[in-house]
Amino acid sequence: MKCKVISLENKAAGEIELDDAIFGLPVRKDLLSRMVNYQLAKRRQGTHKTKTVGEISGTGAKPFKQKGTGRARRGSNRSAQMRGGQTTFGPTPRSHDLEMPKKVRRLALKSALSAKQADGKLIVVDEAKLGEPKTKPMAATLSKLGVTSALIVDGAELDRNMVLATRNIPGVDLLSQKGANVFDILRRDTLVLTRDAVEQLQERLR
Repeated sequence: MKCKVISLENKAAGEIELDDAIFGLPVRKDLLSRMVNYQLAKRRQGTHKTKTVGEISGTGAKPFKQKGTGRARRGSNRSAQMRGGQTTFGPTPRSHDLEMPKKVRRLALKSALSAKQADGKLIVVDEAKLGEPKTKPMAATLSKLGVTSALIVDGAELDRNMVLATRNIPGVDLLSQKGANVFDILRRDTLVLTRDAVEQLQERLR
């Protein structure tokens, strides 16, 4: 399919051919949901832990005799019902990673790209480069494009001025095409791709 290309100044800059096998697929909401869960689970460190009775410092002696005191039986000051005691069935370090085949992950990314194209939330720009690293002009440029929440995806290498100019703008993220992922695409309203990003994504996902 054909897609119009504009400059950052919102002027026409030609057209580009989008691969229907990447930008024209039916949107699979089930895959998008699975992929977001996969990414968020992978971010979790899994280092949460509480101490068991064997890891709490304290004496192992019986606090008082078993019978005759009128109190409940107790064998340790480190048991769960005591202040400073163990946590019963508490969390232990573990991996939260989910299994998801590589082909399914690729299909989910294609589905996310197709969803933005289908919703009319895909903008292709000629290039994402600036002459100076200034935030205010960059914010004005995005405002002219009608963009308030966007993920900007460039080619393999990002322009340093662009990185510095966009990093303090709320709701705007900048990634290279290698870092393009389902979660970041879906969490922003508009997807802005450069020519290089489109060509490299199509080569990567074919």
